[in-house]
Amino acid sequence: MAEGASFTFMVPKKEISMVPDMGKWKRSQAYADYIGFILTLNEGVKGKKLTCEYKVSETVEKLMDLLGTLDRWINETPPVDQPSRFGNKAYRTWFAKLDQEAEALVSVVLPADKRAAAPEIAVYLKESVGNSTRIDYGTGHEAAFAAFLCCLCKVGALRVDDQLAIVFKVFNRYLEVMRKLQKTYRMEPAGSQGVWGLDDFQFLPFIWGSSQFIDHPTLEPRHFVDERVVNEHHQDYMFLECIKFINEMKTGPFAEHSNQLWNISAVPSWSKVNQGLIRMYKAECLEKFPVIQHFKFGSLLSIQPAKP
Repeated sequence: MAEGASFTFMVPKKEISMVPDMGKWKRSQAYADYIGFILTLNEGVKGKKLTCEYKVSETVEKLMDLLGTLDRWINETPPVDQPSRFGNKAYRTWFAKLDQEAEALVSVVLPADKRAAAPEIAVYLKESVGNSTRIDYGTGHEAAFAAFLCCLCKVGALRVDDQLAIVFKVFNRYLEVMRKLQKTYRMEPAGSQGVWGLDDFQFLPFIWGSSQFIDHPTLEPRHFVDERVVNEHHQDYMFLECIKFINEMKTGPFAEHSNQLWNISAVPSWSKVNQGLIRMYKAECLEKFPVIQHFKFGSLLSIQPAKP
Protein backbone atom coordinates (compact mmCIF):
# COMPACT_ATOMS: atom_id res chain seq x y z
CA MET A 1 0.00 0.00 0.00
CA ALA A 2 2.52 2.61 -1.13
CA GLU A 3 1.27 6.12 -0.60
CA GLY A 4 2.46 9.42 -1.97
CA ALA A 5 3.27 8.20 -5.46
CA SER A 6 2.12 10.68 -8.08
CA PHE A 7 -0.31 9.59 -10.76
CA THR A 8 -1.73 11.16 -13.88
CA PHE A 9 -5.29 9.95 -13.46
CA MET A 10 -7.14 8.45 -16.39
CA VAL A 11 -10.46 6.74 -17.01
CA PRO A 12 -9.71 2.99 -16.82
CA LYS A 13 -10.28 0.84 -19.88
CA LYS A 14 -10.26 -2.83 -20.85
CA GLU A 15 -6.90 -4.23 -21.98
CA ILE A 16 -7.49 -7.99 -22.02
CA SER A 17 -9.45 -8.72 -25.18
CA MET A 18 -8.16 -12.18 -26.13
CA VAL A 19 -7.05 -15.26 -24.21
CA PRO A 20 -3.35 -14.72 -25.11
CA ASP A 21 -3.55 -11.31 -23.34
CA MET A 22 -3.89 -13.14 -20.01
CA GLY A 23 -0.09 -13.27 -19.71
CA LYS A 24 -0.01 -9.48 -19.87
CA TRP A 25 -2.48 -9.35 -16.96
CA LYS A 26 -0.55 -11.83 -14.81
CA ARG A 27 2.68 -9.86 -15.33
CA SER A 28 1.00 -6.48 -14.76
CA GLN A 29 1.48 -4.05 -11.90
CA ALA A 30 -2.31 -4.23 -11.44
CA TYR A 31 -2.19 -7.98 -10.76
CA ALA A 32 0.69 -7.58 -8.28
CA ASP A 33 -1.08 -4.71 -6.50
CA TYR A 34 -4.46 -6.45 -6.46
CA ILE A 35 -3.25 -9.78 -5.10
CA GLY A 36 -0.95 -7.96 -2.68
CA PHE A 37 -3.93 -6.00 -1.36
CA ILE A 38 -6.05 -9.17 -0.91
CA LEU A 39 -3.22 -10.95 0.92
CA THR A 40 -2.37 -7.98 3.14
CA LEU A 41 -5.99 -7.87 4.31
CA ASN A 42 -5.96 -11.66 4.70
CA GLU A 43 -3.03 -11.31 7.14
CA GLY A 44 -4.65 -8.35 8.89
CA VAL A 45 -7.90 -10.14 9.82
CA LYS A 46 -6.21 -13.37 10.93
CA GLY A 47 -7.77 -14.66 14.15
CA LYS A 48 -9.98 -11.58 14.61
CA LYS A 49 -13.76 -11.32 15.07
CA LEU A 50 -16.01 -8.93 13.15
CA THR A 51 -17.00 -7.50 16.54
CA CYS A 52 -13.43 -6.74 17.71
CA GLU A 53 -12.21 -3.17 18.37
CA TYR A 54 -10.61 -1.29 15.49
CA LYS A 55 -10.01 2.26 14.34
CA VAL A 56 -12.69 3.87 12.16
CA SER A 57 -11.31 6.74 10.11
CA GLU A 58 -13.23 9.56 8.47
CA THR A 59 -12.78 7.94 5.04
CA VAL A 60 -14.29 4.71 6.36
CA GLU A 61 -17.27 6.65 7.74
CA LYS A 62 -17.73 8.30 4.34
CA LEU A 63 -17.61 4.90 2.60
CA MET A 64 -20.29 3.66 5.00
CA ASP A 65 -22.43 6.67 4.02
CA LEU A 66 -21.87 5.88 0.33
CA LEU A 67 -22.98 2.26 0.81
CA GLY A 68 -25.92 3.49 2.88
CA THR A 69 -26.97 5.63 -0.08
CA LEU A 70 -26.87 2.63 -2.44
CA ASP A 71 -28.95 0.69 0.09
CA ARG A 72 -31.52 3.49 0.35
CA TRP A 73 -31.84 3.63 -3.44
CA ILE A 74 -32.86 -0.05 -3.42
CA ASN A 75 -35.72 0.83 -1.04
CA GLU A 76 -36.71 3.67 -3.37
CA THR A 77 -36.67 1.38 -6.43
CA PRO A 78 -39.01 -1.57 -5.76
CA PRO A 79 -39.03 -4.50 -8.19
CA VAL A 80 -41.53 -4.19 -11.03
CA ASP A 81 -44.16 -6.72 -12.10
CA GLN A 82 -42.81 -8.73 -15.02
CA PRO A 83 -43.33 -12.19 -16.50
CA SER A 84 -39.79 -13.44 -15.87
CA ARG A 85 -38.90 -14.37 -12.29
CA PHE A 86 -35.21 -13.57 -12.63
CA GLY A 87 -33.46 -10.35 -13.51
CA ASN A 88 -35.99 -7.75 -12.40
CA LYS A 89 -35.77 -4.74 -14.70
CA ALA A 90 -36.07 -2.28 -11.82
CA TYR A 91 -32.39 -3.08 -11.25
CA ARG A 92 -31.61 -1.03 -14.38
CA THR A 93 -33.33 1.99 -12.86
CA TRP A 94 -31.30 1.54 -9.67
CA PHE A 95 -28.09 1.11 -11.68
CA ALA A 96 -28.76 4.19 -13.81
CA LYS A 97 -28.87 6.26 -10.63
CA LEU A 98 -25.47 4.94 -9.55
CA ASP A 99 -24.09 5.45 -13.05
CA GLN A 100 -25.16 9.08 -12.89
CA GLU A 101 -24.00 9.78 -9.32
CA ALA A 102 -20.90 7.58 -8.94
CA GLU A 103 -18.32 10.28 -9.59
CA ALA A 104 -19.92 12.67 -7.12
CA LEU A 105 -20.24 9.91 -4.50
CA VAL A 106 -16.54 9.03 -4.86
CA SER A 107 -15.48 12.69 -4.82
CA VAL A 108 -16.90 13.09 -1.33
CA VAL A 109 -14.84 10.12 -0.06
CA LEU A 110 -11.53 11.49 -1.41
CA PRO A 111 -9.33 14.05 0.34
CA ALA A 112 -9.61 17.46 -1.37
CA ASP A 113 -6.17 17.23 -3.01
CA LYS A 114 -7.06 13.85 -4.57
CA ARG A 115 -10.47 14.72 -6.05
CA ALA A 116 -8.95 14.54 -9.53
CA ALA A 117 -8.88 10.75 -9.07
CA ALA A 118 -12.69 10.54 -8.78
CA PRO A 119 -13.41 9.76 -12.47
CA GLU A 120 -10.83 6.95 -12.44
CA ILE A 121 -11.84 5.41 -9.11
CA ALA A 122 -15.61 5.77 -9.74
CA VAL A 123 -15.32 3.31 -12.65
CA TYR A 124 -14.48 0.50 -10.21
CA LEU A 125 -17.43 1.39 -8.00
CA LYS A 126 -19.80 1.22 -10.99
CA GLU A 127 -18.31 -2.13 -12.06
CA SER A 128 -18.74 -3.58 -8.56
CA VAL A 129 -22.53 -3.86 -8.35
CA GLY A 130 -23.36 -6.18 -11.23
CA ASN A 131 -24.14 -5.86 -14.92
CA SER A 132 -27.16 -3.80 -15.93
CA THR A 133 -27.61 -5.46 -19.32
CA ARG A 134 -27.63 -9.03 -18.06
CA ILE A 135 -28.82 -8.18 -14.52
CA ASP A 136 -26.22 -10.54 -13.12
CA TYR A 137 -23.54 -10.45 -10.45
CA GLY A 138 -20.41 -12.52 -9.90
CA THR A 139 -16.85 -12.63 -8.62
CA GLY A 140 -15.65 -10.17 -11.29
CA HIS A 141 -17.96 -7.54 -9.79
CA GLU A 142 -16.74 -8.38 -6.31
CA ALA A 143 -13.15 -7.99 -7.59
CA ALA A 144 -14.03 -4.52 -8.89
CA PHE A 145 -15.05 -3.50 -5.36
CA ALA A 146 -11.75 -4.80 -3.95
CA ALA A 147 -10.02 -2.86 -6.77
CA PHE A 148 -12.02 0.26 -5.76
CA LEU A 149 -10.74 -0.10 -2.17
CA CYS A 150 -7.21 -0.80 -3.41
CA CYS A 151 -7.30 2.44 -5.43
CA LEU A 152 -8.44 4.37 -2.35
CA CYS A 153 -5.35 2.99 -0.57
CA LYS A 154 -3.08 3.92 -3.47
CA VAL A 155 -4.18 7.57 -3.36
CA GLY A 156 -3.81 7.60 0.43
CA ALA A 157 -7.51 8.02 1.27
CA LEU A 158 -7.39 4.69 3.13
CA ARG A 159 -4.28 3.83 5.14
CA VAL A 160 -2.49 0.79 6.48
CA ASP A 161 -4.16 1.16 9.89
CA ASP A 162 -7.59 1.04 8.22
CA GLN A 163 -7.12 -2.67 7.37
CA LEU A 164 -9.61 -4.13 9.84
CA ALA A 165 -12.22 -1.47 9.09
CA ILE A 166 -11.79 -2.08 5.34
CA VAL A 167 -12.81 -5.74 5.70
CA PHE A 168 -15.03 -5.77 8.79
CA LYS A 169 -16.89 -2.53 8.22
CA VAL A 170 -16.71 -1.45 4.57
CA PHE A 171 -16.51 -4.80 2.77
CA ASN A 172 -19.00 -6.37 5.14
CA ARG A 173 -21.48 -3.56 4.47
CA TYR A 174 -20.85 -3.93 0.74
CA LEU A 175 -21.79 -7.63 1.07
CA GLU A 176 -25.03 -6.71 2.85
CA VAL A 177 -25.97 -4.32 0.05
CA MET A 178 -25.05 -6.89 -2.64
CA ARG A 179 -27.15 -9.58 -0.94
CA LYS A 180 -30.05 -7.15 -0.85
CA LEU A 181 -29.57 -6.39 -4.58
CA GLN A 182 -29.35 -10.10 -5.42
CA LYS A 183 -32.51 -10.85 -3.45
CA THR A 184 -34.58 -7.80 -4.41
CA TYR A 185 -33.92 -7.94 -8.14
CA ARG A 186 -33.41 -11.72 -8.37
CA MET A 187 -30.05 -11.23 -10.06
CA GLU A 188 -28.52 -14.11 -12.00
CA PRO A 189 -25.12 -15.45 -10.96
CA ALA A 190 -22.54 -14.29 -13.55
CA GLY A 191 -20.60 -17.13 -15.13
CA SER A 192 -21.64 -19.43 -12.31
CA GLN A 193 -20.26 -22.95 -12.23
CA GLY A 194 -23.49 -23.90 -10.53
CA VAL A 195 -23.09 -26.59 -7.94
CA TRP A 196 -19.34 -26.85 -8.71
CA GLY A 197 -18.53 -23.24 -7.85
CA LEU A 198 -17.75 -22.14 -4.34
CA ASP A 199 -20.72 -19.79 -4.20
CA ASP A 200 -23.02 -18.25 -6.79
CA PHE A 201 -21.94 -14.70 -6.05
CA GLN A 202 -18.97 -14.16 -3.70
CA PHE A 203 -15.47 -15.43 -3.09
CA LEU A 204 -13.41 -12.95 -1.02
CA PRO A 205 -15.44 -13.26 2.20
CA PHE A 206 -14.63 -16.98 2.22
CA ILE A 207 -10.91 -16.19 1.99
CA TRP A 208 -10.91 -13.45 4.63
CA GLY A 209 -13.54 -15.32 6.65
CA SER A 210 -11.41 -18.47 6.82
CA SER A 211 -8.45 -16.34 7.97
CA GLN A 212 -10.57 -15.02 10.85
CA PHE A 213 -10.86 -18.62 12.09
CA ILE A 214 -7.13 -19.47 12.02
CA ASP A 215 -6.07 -20.83 15.43
CA HIS A 216 -9.63 -20.71 16.78
CA PRO A 217 -9.68 -22.80 19.99
CA THR A 218 -12.90 -24.70 19.25
CA LEU A 219 -14.47 -23.99 15.85
CA GLU A 220 -13.07 -26.21 13.09
CA PRO A 221 -13.95 -26.34 9.39
CA ARG A 222 -16.30 -29.30 10.02
CA HIS A 223 -18.47 -27.05 12.22
CA PHE A 224 -19.67 -24.59 9.58
CA VAL A 225 -22.13 -27.10 8.09
CA ASP A 226 -23.86 -27.22 11.49
CA GLU A 227 -26.73 -24.74 11.41
CA ARG A 228 -26.63 -24.27 15.16
CA VAL A 229 -23.00 -23.11 15.00
CA VAL A 230 -23.85 -20.75 12.12
CA ASN A 231 -26.76 -19.19 14.01
CA GLU A 232 -24.70 -18.77 17.16
CA HIS A 233 -21.54 -17.26 15.65
CA HIS A 234 -22.42 -15.56 12.34
CA GLN A 235 -22.23 -12.04 13.84
CA ASP A 236 -18.53 -12.63 14.53
CA TYR A 237 -17.44 -14.43 11.39
CA MET A 238 -17.80 -13.42 7.75
CA PHE A 239 -17.53 -17.04 6.59
CA LEU A 240 -20.60 -18.00 8.61
CA GLU A 241 -22.54 -14.96 7.33
CA CYS A 242 -21.96 -16.37 3.83
CA ILE A 243 -23.13 -19.83 4.87
CA LYS A 244 -26.20 -18.34 6.53
CA PHE A 245 -27.11 -16.51 3.30
CA ILE A 246 -26.68 -19.72 1.27
CA ASN A 247 -28.90 -21.61 3.74
CA GLU A 248 -31.59 -18.91 3.38
CA MET A 249 -31.43 -18.87 -0.42
CA LYS A 250 -31.14 -22.60 -1.17
CA THR A 251 -33.17 -25.67 -0.35
CA GLY A 252 -32.17 -29.31 -0.07
CA PRO A 253 -29.08 -30.97 1.43
CA PHE A 254 -26.06 -28.67 1.81
CA ALA A 255 -23.78 -31.32 0.25
CA GLU A 256 -25.85 -31.15 -2.93
CA HIS A 257 -26.37 -27.43 -3.45
CA SER A 258 -22.89 -26.39 -2.21
CA ASN A 259 -20.64 -29.29 -3.02
CA GLN A 260 -17.35 -27.37 -2.98
CA LEU A 261 -18.05 -25.89 0.45
CA TRP A 262 -19.10 -29.31 1.71
CA ASN A 263 -15.71 -30.64 0.57
CA ILE A 264 -13.97 -27.77 2.34
CA SER A 265 -15.67 -28.71 5.62
CA ALA A 266 -13.59 -31.91 5.55
CA VAL A 267 -10.25 -30.03 5.52
CA PRO A 268 -8.60 -30.43 8.94
CA SER A 269 -7.45 -26.87 9.67
CA TRP A 270 -8.52 -23.33 8.87
CA SER A 271 -5.04 -22.35 7.69
CA LYS A 272 -5.22 -25.16 5.10
CA VAL A 273 -8.69 -23.95 4.07
CA ASN A 274 -7.34 -20.39 3.77
CA GLN A 275 -4.35 -21.42 1.61
CA GLY A 276 -6.54 -23.63 -0.55
CA LEU A 277 -9.07 -20.85 -1.13
CA ILE A 278 -6.33 -18.40 -2.14
CA ARG A 279 -5.03 -20.93 -4.69
CA MET A 280 -8.58 -21.55 -5.92
CA TYR A 281 -9.28 -17.80 -6.18
CA LYS A 282 -6.24 -17.31 -8.39
CA ALA A 283 -7.15 -20.28 -10.59
CA GLU A 284 -10.94 -19.86 -10.76
CA CYS A 285 -11.23 -16.07 -10.82
CA LEU A 286 -8.01 -14.20 -11.48
CA GLU A 287 -6.73 -16.55 -14.17
CA LYS A 288 -10.04 -17.00 -15.99
CA PHE A 289 -10.42 -15.01 -19.19
CA PRO A 290 -14.25 -14.64 -18.92
CA VAL A 291 -13.74 -12.82 -15.59
CA ILE A 292 -10.64 -10.76 -16.42
CA GLN A 293 -11.74 -9.59 -19.88
CA HIS A 294 -14.02 -7.13 -18.07
CA PHE A 295 -11.32 -5.75 -15.75
CA LYS A 296 -10.33 -2.15 -16.41
CA PHE A 297 -6.87 -0.62 -16.12
CA GLY A 298 -5.87 2.97 -15.45
CA SER A 299 -3.04 4.81 -13.69
CA LEU A 300 -3.72 3.31 -10.25
CA LEU A 301 -4.16 -0.29 -11.40
CA SER A 302 -1.84 -0.36 -14.37
CA ILE A 303 -1.46 -2.88 -17.20
CA GLN A 304 2.28 -2.03 -17.32
CA PRO A 305 4.58 -4.91 -16.31
CA ALA A 306 5.18 -5.08 -12.55
CA LYS A 307 8.39 -3.60 -11.25
CA PRO A 308 10.65 -6.48 -10.21
